[in-house]
Amino acid sequence: MSERVIPLVDQRIASLAPPPAAFSAGTRIAATGLLTDRLGRPLRDLRISVTDRCNFRCNYCMPKEVFDKNYNYLPHASLLSFEEITRLARVFVAHGVKKIRLTGGEPLLRKNIEVLIEQLSALRTLEGEPLDLTLTTNGSLLARKARALKAAGLQRVTVSLDGLDDAVFRTMNDVDFPVADVLAGIDAAQEAGLGPIKINMVVKRGTNEHEILPMARRFMGTGMVLRFIEYMDVGATNGWRMNEVLPSADVVKLIHSELPLVQLDPSSPGETAERWGFTDAAGQYDPRLGEIGVISSVTHAFCQDCNRARLSTEGQLYLCLFASKGYDLRSLLRGEASDADLASALGHIWQGRSDRYSELRAAMPPDASDGSPRRVEMSYIGG
Repeated sequence: MSERVIPLVDQRIASLAPPPAAFSAGTRIAATGLLTDRLGRPLRDLRISVTDRCNFRCNYCMPKEVFDKNYNYLPHASLLSFEEITRLARVFVAHGVKKIRLTGGEPLLRKNIEVLIEQLSALRTLEGEPLDLTLTTNGSLLARKARALKAAGLQRVTVSLDGLDDAVFRTMNDVDFPVADVLAGIDAAQEAGLGPIKINMVVKRGTNEHEILPMARRFMGTGMVLRFIEYMDVGATNGWRMNEVLPSADVVKLIHSELPLVQLDPSSPGETAERWGFTDAAGQYDPRLGEIGVISSVTHAFCQDCNRARLSTEGQLYLCLFASKGYDLRSLLRGEASDADLASALGHIWQGRSDRYSELRAAMPPDASDGSPRRVEMSYIGG
């Protein structure tokens, strides 16, 4: 059995400054909604991490060996305020963003998160439409917060749930949290109208693949969309190994063997999940039975359509979930930059983007202690 290596370094690495050209009068970029990167990908989706803290210790995200009682979380003064987040979000929307997802850590741990949601819900796209405003949560606090989140303007939630078996679930969250409490949170969210709800299950071979069929049975016909996510090599602390990845194709095959499926068209450009619908007796997709999704960033990369940017809780902009460097927007926010300056800086950053890690993964060496940059942790920039 090979040893697991836990790097003794802080993964919140120093960020790159925005390009100096961003403030040059001759190279300013205005927000027109037409911004694209080097591969022609537009900017449509912004994921905002509102805290680096979480009350779970899932081994694929915040393993207890690293994130223990001595771990130094970011001080409150380092975090973007709600007003700073909203100001940046307004600039992103001016560049064409239509969807904002709040993440963490666990975003419901951020005090008064409803205030931020209310501010963001007032923003409008370039077409004058409300944003698609969503939040990803582990569900532990959802039962008590669902109604307030809806009242503040949140449209829907995605809940992480890696199995229905209580022993498996407690093992995966590694803090002995019962699955029944998360299920109660999901019910509360559905009753509050935070839907359609998505349920995300990270599948790790040798740990919870036997929960695939029970999960599919549980959520079929509920109006919720269950999505199976391949165990990913995010960050440098989760001990990722390729032999622990269960390919999405195998997940679909397993479910199809008991609950027949038919492939559906993507719901929107840049959609990360491949959609499969449950069928009726005639083999046709039955919307009443619903659908599942599979997210295959390891075995079937979708970089060519990626239109997402990620903002860390302290204002670092990352252009890829697997990035090792970010761009410091907080210094601009707290300096003398105008909204036009911020828009120009963001324009230059996105125009220079060429990230496609998942497509290139096979040709790249794993993170190692050889002086090469380590990928940022998922708990820092959200999933």
